[in-house]
Amino acid sequence: MFVQIQHRGKTYKADLDKPVDISIPLHAGAHQLNAWNVQPVKIDPVRIGDWVGEVKDGASVNFRNVTFNPHGNGTHTECVGHISKENFSINRCLKKFFFIAELITVLPDEQTDGDMVITSAHIKGCLEDKVNPEALVIRTVSNSPAKKEMHYSDTNPPYLSPDAMHYIVSLGIEHLLIDLPSVDKEYDGGKVACHRIFWDYPANPQTEKTITELIYVPNEVLDGSYLLNLQIAGLENDATPSKPILYRLIESR
Repeated sequence: MFVQIQHRGKTYKADLDKPVDISIPLHAGAHQLNAWNVQPVKIDPVRIGDWVGEVKDGASVNFRNVTFNPHGNGTHTECVGHISKENFSINRCLKKFFFIAELITVLPDEQTDGDMVITSAHIKGCLEDKVNPEALVIRTVSNSPAKKEMHYSDTNPPYLSPDAMHYIVSLGIEHLLIDLPSVDKEYDGGKVACHRIFWDYPANPQTEKTITELIYVPNEVLDGSYLLNLQIAGLENDATPSKPILYRLIESR
């Protein structure tokens, strides 16, 4: 099923029958994604006396408790509440769910200290001839499917430089998605500079803007323009597990 979309003077169409799921789901058991030294996801049946909430153990329904950390166990979307003293909730901040997005692929630069960093030059090189999108999806290379079960804790993964984030903000990007644990350096002394730049916090908190981290974009998905459906769980928290879906956009003639 095709839908037509108007965006900044151009008309596009998207095939809703061809979704591209770029989320990494939460799951228990082996091969779990992990960041920030959080505990693994746990999915356990409720136990009340002799009753166990598992059909295979004789119950009429499966009835389980789920324990997870949204920031460290899988794809998640966060709002300014992640860094604010005020109690902003992603469930209240995100009111729209469809956006024009641009998918780009970058190779972070190695710095003199060994850090791998995404700079403003990377972003400019990919977006200089594009109509400014509402959302930006960043895929980093190398891009093995092993990212979906990576243990990132204490590995100093790549991150965005402040100048890159300033440039992203200057483009009017409202929703930033990336396949890394954070837009900031893993241990930066608590500065979280790129988070603060993106949300203009504390000067002028941008409550409508979101950052989605720990996505995975398969290699066969081409860079370009997409319709993004940013799906979140209805959780009153600074962040929630999310399921971003891309639909390739084709410009109508």
